[in-house]
Amino acid sequence: MNDDNGLNLNCPIPISDYPRVLLAHGGGGKLMHQLIDKIFAAAFKNPLLETRHDGAVLETVPGKIAFTTDSYVVHPLFFPGGDIGSLAVNGTVNDLAMCGARPLYLSAGFIIEEGFLMESLWRVAQSMQKAADTAGVSIVTGDTKVVDRGHGHGVFINTAGVGIIEHDLIINPKEVKVGDAIIINGDIGRHGIAIMAKREGLEFETEIESDCASLAGSVRELIKADIEIHCLRDLTRGGLATTLVEIAESSGRQIWLDEKTIPVREDVRGACEILGFEPGYVANEGRFAAFIAEKDTEKAVEILRARCNWPEAVVIGRVTEENSAEVIMKSVIGAERVLDMLSGEQLPRIC
Repeated sequence: MNDDNGLNLNCPIPISDYPRVLLAHGGGGKLMHQLIDKIFAAAFKNPLLETRHDGAVLETVPGKIAFTTDSYVVHPLFFPGGDIGSLAVNGTVNDLAMCGARPLYLSAGFIIEEGFLMESLWRVAQSMQKAADTAGVSIVTGDTKVVDRGHGHGVFINTAGVGIIEHDLIINPKEVKVGDAIIINGDIGRHGIAIMAKREGLEFETEIESDCASLAGSVRELIKADIEIHCLRDLTRGGLATTLVEIAESSGRQIWLDEKTIPVREDVRGACEILGFEPGYVANEGRFAAFIAEKDTEKAVEILRARCNWPEAVVIGRVTEENSAEVIMKSVIGAERVLDMLSGEQLPRIC
């Protein structure tokens, strides 16, 4: 059986034999090999993975590579617009893309709770493979552990990623310059609200879906067009505001924002008002901020809108001063305030 997204939802391990994960599935014996063969090897099938080595031997070319790792403990595992599988792949791919790298290979480590449904595990694996196909990466190595019932929250996933840097740009906060435009690729706050609504059983007039998506293609388009990129950052935990404060502090530059230019969907804004959240501090999983040289601003926005299918891509601010590591936002009523980092954990387990 296939769903509307083309995923094969028929679990290859007979449910009548093992409807749930057992501790023995992580014990190194026949059941673990069956789990690997029937779930992960079947979902992520590719020549590098099929060597069944402890690691993957990768062909590279001379130059720089980017390497990153992350862990995903989101609850609930399945939410509108995505699940822990697509989140794990896209999150790692996006971290590589923010380094200016072309993502190539991922690893996937699974910590599975005893009793977790095989059908759910297969659904996660299929979702990961679909996200990997979309991003143009391969899952080439991994690991599986099973923990006692009650100690794993279903499944946790750790991913690591390798990408190649094929240009001469230096992309990091230290390269931010006065005059740079700050561009974001779309509306903010959807992922965090989607997770919170699903977890707490909240119902709004419209279902809010996560913005979970790969950003690698968008970054490649900007680089191919010779856009002078100084810094990239995905707007995950802490949201837009915390991300920009981090960059201001790292670069020693002042950032000025215009609140009325920052796109927030009305349903997200309404949910934030009900829950007492500020959209600028709510997590995203398919949004990034690009610090672009002033001369390339209009071109960069047009590329994101026309080539990358981000119609709401927009300039939201500028880098205005040196030696003043702060973010100042002009509100919709014209007042100015200094933004600070998120204090505490507003939305636990959003990734």
